[in-house]
Amino acid sequence: MTKRTVLVTGGARGIGKGIARAFLLANHKVMIADLGADAGGSNTWNYNLASSSAMRETVEELAEFGEIACVALDVTNKLSCDNAVAVTCETFGGLDVLANNAGIVASGPIEDFSEADWDSIFDVNVKGIYNMTRAALGALKTSSNAAIVNTASIAGKKGSANLAAYCASKFAVVGLTQSLALEFAPHGIRVNALCPGIVGTAMWLDHLMANQGEAAFEERMHQLVPMGRPQTEQDMGEAAVYLASSPNVTGVSLAVAGGLEMN
Repeated sequence: MTKRTVLVTGGARGIGKGIARAFLLANHKVMIADLGADAGGSNTWNYNLASSSAMRETVEELAEFGEIACVALDVTNKLSCDNAVAVTCETFGGLDVLANNAGIVASGPIEDFSEADWDSIFDVNVKGIYNMTRAALGALKTSSNAAIVNTASIAGKKGSANLAAYCASKFAVVGLTQSLALEFAPHGIRVNALCPGIVGTAMWLDHLMANQGEAAFEERMHQLVPMGRPQTEQDMGEAAVYLASSPNVTGVSLAVAGGLEMN
């Protein structure tokens, strides 16, 4: 596969780390971007977000697979997004694939859900994609094989009780993906969405199923998912590489969920 440069937001751990690893294994150069002290944003939420040290550790761990670097990023800050793209282009000579993976979740009944949490979810999950796409568009237009992969969710295909803000934000990502696919098609830029099922990241283990442990998580997924297991970071990475590489696929929202979501 022709070597391209990929920028992965939320790339320090979890699904973002899996996406970064998969692109490295596909012979691409990768810049991971995530929150840290240098990004000017807080890494505290209802679960711990990625730190600068986590990002550096991921770079060290994945360096054996190919060219990788990191940059601090707050996707809610336009200047931070512009800087992440600039650093990527300076480091690797351009940008071909933008993986908009940064995201957060909070849960609870709508009557108790705070306006601040609602705004934070939309700022990261939706406006973050807007900010990063605008920042990267100039560089992507100069690429001969450009693509954007937005991380949505199966929660963007079917609503769930007590997850109104998260589901609404991921439905928005699916709609945004379709709109951008049409808008950018004349420029040869493909835009698709990855819709993970249930991956054992901090979102699940530290928040949605907090204090229940990995064994309880695995057992719950065995019962819930038709294929009998949770999805993995590797599953998401392989799907992201496909969505960014297939030359005639755009506007797709691909569920990678072991049969948990079908449509």
